[in-house]
Amino acid sequence: MIRYRPPAPRKSPYITPEGKRTLLSEQKALWLRRREVVAALSAAAAEGDRSENAEYIYRKKELREIDGRIRYLQKRLPDLNVIDKKPASSAHVFFGATVTLEDKDEALVCYRIVGPDEFDHAEHYISVDSPLARSLLKRELGDEFEVEVPNGRQAYCIVNIAY
Repeated sequence: MIRYRPPAPRKSPYITPEGKRTLLSEQKALWLRRREVVAALSAAAAEGDRSENAEYIYRKKELREIDGRIRYLQKRLPDLNVIDKKPASSAHVFFGATVTLEDKDEALVCYRIVGPDEFDHAEHYISVDSPLARSLLKRELGDEFEVEVPNGRQAYCIVNIAY
């Protein structure tokens, strides 16, 4: 039985300059790590029987993961558009904006809209492809809107926009 899964929607090709530098440094670090793993894999392969050699099996798996990530970065990096200019109007929400929102309980939350390759929940970076970011784009200071979140519909008001 074949389980068909439709391809994932394409990610937006936008990235901030900091995000591009992070991806490039990750790629460089992966190439250095790959050298170490290949050396360890060679040493494990020299030990003999590979079918029951845990070190060999682990290193092969690690090498596969590193190669997969390197392959992804090699395909993705040339397609990315670095957005380093501020928009003409800073009164509207665009890519790269840091937006402060107020919910119905008057709790403030701050998000930065970044590319899909650099979002980070710890720093409150959200992907430009996320439902919240899509509903924020092109809105103005003081706009009220609703967005569908995992807990249901949430109402927000835009309190601050910074670039």
